[in-house]
Amino acid sequence: MIATIAEACGTRPGLFCEWVFNRTESTGAARLASWLVDKPLRILLIVLFAWLLKRVLHSALDRLAAKLAQEQGPKGPIPEDSKSPAGRRAMRLHTIAARAEQRAFTLGAVFRSFTTILISVIAIFLVLGELEINLAPLIASAGIAGIALGFGAQSVVKDFLSGIFIILEDHYGVGDIVDTGHATGKVEEISLRTTRLRDQAGTLWIVPNGEIQRVGNTSQLWSNAVIDVEVAYDTDLDYAIQTIKDVLDQIWKERDPSATVLEEPKVLGVEALGDSSVIIRAVVRTEPAEQWVMARVARKRIKEALDQAEIQIPFPQRTIWIRQDATV
Repeated sequence: MIATIAEACGTRPGLFCEWVFNRTESTGAARLASWLVDKPLRILLIVLFAWLLKRVLHSALDRLAAKLAQEQGPKGPIPEDSKSPAGRRAMRLHTIAARAEQRAFTLGAVFRSFTTILISVIAIFLVLGELEINLAPLIASAGIAGIALGFGAQSVVKDFLSGIFIILEDHYGVGDIVDTGHATGKVEEISLRTTRLRDQAGTLWIVPNGEIQRVGNTSQLWSNAVIDVEVAYDTDLDYAIQTIKDVLDQIWKERDPSATVLEEPKVLGVEALGDSSVIIRAVVRTEPAEQWVMARVARKRIKEALDQAEIQIPFPQRTIWIRQDATV
């Protein structure tokens, strides 16, 4: 019985296998030719095509990331004068632009990794198909393993997805002072899985990105120093408010580099009536993360001004009534 080309070379005969079979009419020779020439050639073409596709996509992603970085990145050199208010603002804008540039490159790296994994998986399955390996059991096993891995590593996946959105939406960056709910401190490092914070005590907190439900960022564009001053009930409130306002205006006009005031301070007025004092609230807008320094400087200066103006800062007072029984 004469063998057919389908029996010798399969339903998709290669050119070399078909050529050998047509000349020798030998099934063994045709199959040997298929395994030695046709299949390696097809596998080589699959690998080359996957490599070229990956290079093309990576090049496109690199150009896109570079374009975004150029549009959002710094437009000039680092300001030389970083101590004056204008220089500090320019430095802050330069830092924000540099962070946007770094974010663009980070996202480009993430998408490059994703395309590499996707293309590699598809190429591996195509190569296995060329080797006539039944892919159905492998796909079923991979599906079961994927489900099991998904249940076991869902927190890790959540961390990575949250990290991508944190970087993409610029929730915070390195150098910002943030409150993540779990810890409050200065951001030292951001990765796709974790955020590292250093608090005032020097403790390094490593917070998984998936555990961050909300973020309070005190370092975006500007901050407010809220200052509450307590005075006695018998104080002339208008005089006290004017005294506090004069002190804050003086700090504003001095342009202290360690406590940069962005606009005219505001004394909002009486905030609350306490047990033994009247609370006056003032708000000062500062450079990001400088509100604490500003508040310390302002409290010291306000205390000195109130003492000079003979305005009493009260302490808790109690009136005690002693009742004496008349029959004693």
